[in-house]
Amino acid sequence: MATPAAFAPGRPETLTKEQEAKLKELWTASLQVFGAADDLVPAVTVGAAAAADEAGSATPVASEPPSEDASTTSEAAKKKKKSLGGLLSRKPAKKDADAESIASSVSAVPTTGSAADTAPAVTIDHADDKYGHGKEFRAALASQTPAELRAAFWSMVKCDNPDGLLLRFLRARKWDVDKALVMMVATMKWRAKEMDVAAVVKRGEIGAMAEKDEGFLKQLTLGKSFLHGVDKEGRPICYIRVRLHRAADQDEASLEKFTIYTMETARLMLRKPVDTACVVFDMTDFTLANMDYAPVKFMIKCFEAHYPESLGVCLIHKAPWLFSSIWSIIKGWLDPVVAAKINFTKTSDDLAKFIPKSQIIKELGGDEDWTYAYVEPSPEEDAALKDTAALEKLEQEREKIVEEYEHLTRMWIKAKEDAESDKIKEERNGISAKLEKGYWNMDKYLRGRTVYDRTGVLKEDGGIEFYPERKKEAGTQPNGEKN
Repeated sequence: MATPAAFAPGRPETLTKEQEAKLKELWTASLQVFGAADDLVPAVTVGAAAAADEAGSATPVASEPPSEDASTTSEAAKKKKKSLGGLLSRKPAKKDADAESIASSVSAVPTTGSAADTAPAVTIDHADDKYGHGKEFRAALASQTPAELRAAFWSMVKCDNPDGLLLRFLRARKWDVDKALVMMVATMKWRAKEMDVAAVVKRGEIGAMAEKDEGFLKQLTLGKSFLHGVDKEGRPICYIRVRLHRAADQDEASLEKFTIYTMETARLMLRKPVDTACVVFDMTDFTLANMDYAPVKFMIKCFEAHYPESLGVCLIHKAPWLFSSIWSIIKGWLDPVVAAKINFTKTSDDLAKFIPKSQIIKELGGDEDWTYAYVEPSPEEDAALKDTAALEKLEQEREKIVEEYEHLTRMWIKAKEDAESDKIKEERNGISAKLEKGYWNMDKYLRGRTVYDRTGVLKEDGGIEFYPERKKEAGTQPNGEKN
């Protein structure tokens, strides 16, 4: 199984000085939104926003509420500017010398009021806002508290490096801190309020059965989409067998939940230095009866708007000639960066340019003698989800680690010398490792078990075995014990 020899550019391990400075700026702005910035200087200034706005392409968050005077409104219209109002860039009140302590920093996180009270001033570029992130950003700041947005962010981190998560937004927005912040906050709102990702993950398969969500379950039992193995770069592979799809088999909500379920499960399969996935659309025997634009649009939105920098490569395999007109429509929806990751393949040899022949499943002409088969859950496998006392204890432990990480982040941002910064970075890396380990202690209390848990791909301690059936054939159980 081949894996990359080194980390890709723009990752925590490979940042240039300029990129690290951008990351510090985004952390400063994010901590302001979360109400956890303490005495950090705002990273995104009103001046920068105003300068960008002079071109008429962007809307800065105003440092004062807009005047309701009609003449002011008229003048604003002439300048093609629209004040967001109330989203202040203000310095927190001075604190005592011990305010930098971990305990005081967290008790200061606002749990009431809106995040607009702590947010920095940013520029919202309406000319480059395909998914309405600016509108969602404003709505998030107006309707959610700093504590809620902070909780949504740390919930998304899971077992990831927190720097790595923020860097996804920076890379997706070409290192523009304003745009990265807007995208990140909009994503937190989408996860917490629109999709309720945590609930989808917790519900899992047993929950779907209890709710009689037949549309969701049909995706699993048919094997319409499944995760199996890795490509040449060590990226987890998601196979989608398009011929099995019929729009009438499920409603959009069920399919969207299944998409989120799959993407969140795939995230748990990423192991450094791999941080993207491979998607294979198997178009064998495709007909127009299988075409359904709504889930395609939703998947594109997920990758482009809310799971940035998560797609490594997409292979469209054995697309018939009739797909060409459909592709011309779909391509028009794609960001050029995403479109560049899509490749068309016809034969197993074409696939072998991306996936080792030994790891291409047999139904696609490879040597991997494996067929998807859904394994039903056992009635009690999600019992831990009901243990709220155990979860509360682990959440309290994680909160302390998060507080320590935020504390070190503030110190790192304010560090004047390289030696001091490097020392703090080393400490932060250690805390990041604690967060990763701590997540796996919590996982069974947060996430419904999946077919990948039952088949030995995902281990309870965070271990992963992409080909557990090979160990069985060799006389070894997925947990490493001999038969």
